Amino acid sequence: MHVTAVLAAGPSAFDQPGTLGFLVVFGMGVILYFVFRSMAKHLRKVNTAARQEEEAREKAGVAASSADNPEGR
Repeated sequence: MHVTAVLAAGPSAFDQPGTLGFLVVFGMGVILYFVFRSMAKHLRKVNTAARQEEEAREKAGVAASSADNPEGR
């Protein structure tokens, strides 16, 4: 009976700082992976919208300048 008491009193894997520290750092790494992936997706959307807005401004500028000077001078 003495042997089972010693085995039951042994530390679990979560009682050791190395295991718990690894799990915390690994979990943070997984979370950061998804955060950066989401951020990259949003930045691509913003970049595309800015590019389309710039193209629309250029087209509007060309149309406005040709309307001001119909002879092309």
